[in-house]
Order: sequence, then structure tokens, then C-alpha cells
Amino acid sequence: MQDPAAGDKSTTPSPSPPQANHADGSFYTRRCITEDPSWSLVTVPPLTELCLQHIVRNFEKNPILNYLLPEHQKKVVDRLSTSLPLTVTANIVSHEDYWKRCCMERWQVCDISNYGDSWKRMFFERHLENILKFFIPNTTDPREVLDFIPLCKDYVRKLEIDQFLPPLWVDQKKESNDLSDTEDEAELGEVYMHHYDLRDLLTDLPHLQELHLTYGVKSCGMNFEWSLFNFTELDCSSLATAVKMCRNLKVFKLTRSKVDDDKIKLLARNLQHHPCLLELDLSHNLIKDHGAQALGKLISHSKLETLDLCNNQICHLGAQALAHSLAESSTMTSLSLRLNFVEDKGAEAIGRALLTNTSLKSLHLGSNNLSERTAAVFSQVLAQNTTLTSINFSCNHLGLDGGKQLLKGLANNKTLTELDLRHAEVEQETDFLIHEIVWANREAVRLGSLQHPTTEAL
Repeated sequence: MQDPAAGDKSTTPSPSPPQANHADGSFYTRRCITEDPSWSLVTVPPLTELCLQHIVRNFEKNPILNYLLPEHQKKVVDRLSTSLPLTVTANIVSHEDYWKRCCMERWQVCDISNYGDSWKRMFFERHLENILKFFIPNTTDPREVLDFIPLCKDYVRKLEIDQFLPPLWVDQKKESNDLSDTEDEAELGEVYMHHYDLRDLLTDLPHLQELHLTYGVKSCGMNFEWSLFNFTELDCSSLATAVKMCRNLKVFKLTRSKVDDDKIKLLARNLQHHPCLLELDLSHNLIKDHGAQALGKLISHSKLETLDLCNNQICHLGAQALAHSLAESSTMTSLSLRLNFVEDKGAEAIGRALLTNTSLKSLHLGSNNLSERTAAVFSQVLAQNTTLTSINFSCNHLGLDGGKQLLKGLANNKTLTELDLRHAEVEQETDFLIHEIVWANREAVRLGSLQHPTTEAL
């Protein structure tokens, strides 16, 4: 059998796999990579991970968070978008990290210490406040508030609303054509400048404990009108009814809202016998003697502990009415009448009430045109009362003799830890001696709290 002829291509042996031997025994093999750009050497994710990704992508349509294990819930929540509708997340997502992201993306300043250290509570309270601040009667759809109530009612504990917008002025003009030509602008304002009716809201917030309100408009600029700051009788009536039905309310503040005697009478009447109300702030309003008398009745028929009437128009008759109720009260611990007109007659009545009262701890009578007569009465109070810890007589006219009277009353006092006599025309030496006594009392209280920390905590 002959060998194949040289050059006979039909009999050439097939090439062997391309590989090269190396001195160390290793060899090189050519690797073929597919032309598919999505091809990767990464391992396929576990089925659990793929399921979690699917849940996140379809969370709005199928929020099954509560059916997952705790460790899987956290992975899903960390990937959820903060733009998901509240109707989906409100009553399903309870993880604080998610609501922290929602708050931080929406507001620059977020202090959760004011919200019970809860990010979720902060989000729902501030969101509801924003809705109410920019609600325009007869323009904004009431369902914007009503539809949100079921989502937030379990988380809202406090509301601070510092603005209420009135109806649009254009609507008011249009509707006013139907009224008699004899009606003046004030009457039109009373009828048409009402604000959002809180009855629709407060009665459906079972956990609400604090309510801070100011009826006015912020940043109105060149559109300023006095009518923007009206707290109408209709507003007052609806608010009184709403607060009366808010049975868990503990703190109620209605400030800078032009609340006068007639309106405070209505409010006080509805707040009588309230089961939980402890603090009432009516500062910077238009309350006079008749309004103070109504508040005196409220003190006698409630559990009120703190009453702030700063910057009103209360004279001695109103102060005397408050003093009468204070003498019989066993719950009041703080009373502020700063920036009123109680004068000596009113302050003397309060001083005499404190000879029998055993609950009041703080009294503010700054800027009330008081003189030495008041100091003489309170000298006796300081000698007998063992409950008062703070008194403010700043910006009055107690005079040199008035200061000496107070110093005499403090001789054996061991409980007063604060006595403000700034701009009270008291002699400098007397002021120094009073400060020494008050400082010694304060230091004794501090040392006592260190020796009995458990008692102080209780």
C-alpha cells in the first residue's frame, strides 16, 4: 500500500485543538464568549430574592407585606418608593425607617422629639396640618380631608394649625349681590368669611390630645385685609361643638385669633365638665372682664391645671372673678395674666386667694401696673403659702418699699425658687438679698432631688 502523495490535500489530517504546552505543565485553552451583550458570569439570584423584587415592583397592586417573614419585610420596605399612595402604605407599613425617608424627603427640619419619637406620627400629623392650612372653603374639595381621616386617625395625637384660609374674595363679591344693599361690609365678612368647619375632623380623631389653633393668614403680603383675620361667630360655634366632642383632648390653645368675651363665653360653656382638659392657652386675644368671669366658672367646673391669658384686656373685675375660683380650686397649678390691666385691686384679690389655695405653683403678673399695695399682700402670701414655686412681678411699679415687703415675706420661705423683679423699681440691694434667698431655695430643691431621685421621678 503506497503512502499518500505529498500535496494530496484530501488526505491531510484534521487539525488538533489549539493548545500549547508550557514548561510548568499548564496549558492555554481559547475561551469563546457569546456575542450576547446581556450575557454574564454572575450567578442567578436565589428564588427568594427574585420573589422580593417582584413584590416591590407590584406593591401598589398587591401589598402582601404582612404575609412575609420579618427579615423579608425589612428588605421589601427598604426598597419601597416614598411616592406610593398613602392609601396603600398608611395602614400596612409600620416600619419607622420607611416613614423616616418620607419625612426627610419632604421637610428639611424633622424633630421627632415633638412627635413621641415616631416618624410615622410626624408624617401624618404634618401632612394633615398642611391640608388644613391650605384648605379654601367653597373651593377645596372637602373629600380631600374626609378621605384622609381613615388613613391618619390612629396616628394623630397633636395638631398645630397656625393658618386658616377664608373663602376666595371673588366668590364673596359674587354672592353678596343677592343680599340687601343695607348690609355693611362687616356683616358680609361675618357671613362669608367663615373657615373650615373642624367638626368634620375632630370628632373622627379618637386619639387627639393637643390642639393648637390660630385663625389668620400668613404671608398675605399686599393682599392684606383685616377680614382675613376674623374669627367669626360661626367659626366659634363649630369649634366649641367640636372641642366638646373631643373627649381625650388635654391641651387646647387658641391664640392670636381676636377671641372676645362673647366667643369665650361660648367656648367656656362647652368646655365645662370636660373629662380630660388640663391646659388652656388663650393668649393674645381680646378677652375682657366678662370673658374672665366665664373662665372663672370653667375653673370651678373642670380639671383645668394651666390657664394662660397673656396679652388680653382683663381688668380688676375679671381678675377678682378668677381669684374667687382660684381660692376654691384644687387642680390649678399655673396662671398667667401677663400684659393685662388687673392693677392692685385684681392682684390683691389673687393674693388673698393664695392664702387658702394649696395647688398653684406658678403665677405671672408681669406688666399689670402693680404697686406697693400688691407687694404688701404678697408679703403675707410668701410667709404662709408653701406651694408657690414661681412668681413674676416684672415690669411693674412695686417700688423700694414694695421690694422690702417681699424680702420680709421671704424670710422663712423655703419653697419659692423663682421671683422675677426685673424692671419692678426695686432697690438693687433688696433685689440682691431676694435673689440670695431664692437661689438657696432652688439649690436645696436640687440637692433634695439628687438624694431622692425615685421620688422626684414619680
